[in-house]
Amino acid sequence: MLRPIRAAVLAVLSPLAVATSAALAAAPLELHPTPEVELPFGDAPGFPAGTGSEVIASNCTACHSADHTLNQPSLSREEWHTVVDKMITAYKAPITPEDARVIVDYLARVKGEP
Repeated sequence: MLRPIRAAVLAVLSPLAVATSAALAAAPLELHPTPEVELPFGDAPGFPAGTGSEVIASNCTACHSADHTLNQPSLSREEWHTVVDKMITAYKAPITPEDARVIVDYLARVKGEP
């Protein structure tokens, strides 16, 4: 029952599809200029300059933007140590023990509790 209907539909649509394909093939191709888009380079302004800023940038921005890190609540040195340790143990961040100390020192100085 469906086969005759399908055949009838194809009989009607096939010439239409061929005509549409021919019309599209004959139409001139219109090229549009490539739009120019200016993207920001990295995180601006990034981490505030100071001892440890390069270490935190090279380790933490693989997963977090500087903005994300700097908008975290102020924490004590011990709390920052816990956060950095969690990134290493739970999320497998490839941070060396020396870099972890520098990162904790930096965060305690820049985002430490007043």
